[in-house]
Amino acid sequence: MIDSSNRPNDELRYGDAKVPHWWTIGVLCIVLYGLIYFVYHHFGAPGRSDIDSFDVALARNTELQYAEIGDLKQDEKTMVRFLEEPSWLRVGQSIFKTNCVQCHGNNGEGKVGPNLGDESYKNIRKLEDILLVINRGAGGAAMPAWQNKLNSNEIVLVSTYVASLRGTNPEDGKGPDGQVIPPWPTPSEPADQVEKAQ
Repeated sequence: MIDSSNRPNDELRYGDAKVPHWWTIGVLCIVLYGLIYFVYHHFGAPGRSDIDSFDVALARNTELQYAEIGDLKQDEKTMVRFLEEPSWLRVGQSIFKTNCVQCHGNNGEGKVGPNLGDESYKNIRKLEDILLVINRGAGGAAMPAWQNKLNSNEIVLVSTYVASLRGTNPEDGKGPDGQVIPPWPTPSEPADQVEKAQ
């Protein structure tokens, strides 16, 4: 048998000491701050939420990016030049991924919309027709008009990215839709001499 007579008393004892004032004040300050933060950011003036702040920051970043190229003309010449600019094609790709993948797929393979990676086109006969389709839509609103949703530079850059998908033949792409058209024109001048809108 184990002798427990020399062991310390292990019983728990509960005291009735009050919570320190500094602790109570700290908790109240945290709760009060949380309430003010919640009311300010969720019920205050527009533009205070984190989403609004992100949208403002994104818009400022886009303005800085576009300041480098100015206001682009929506024409074939501008598109041909930007086909040779990988950094701007990536901008067009990000616009495409944000707005177009639901119908055209991540790689332009086509879902509801047509395959953009083959050589057949339904509403396109020449390069700048892509601008018209994106601006005005097509197929009785099956393809929505984007002219009031994207700015002019975004339309040029996403159109150029769509043009760059031609001939990539992505896996699991939809079958041909439309007819084969002549190849895109090739650039005749360096891409840094892009003509800006007056």
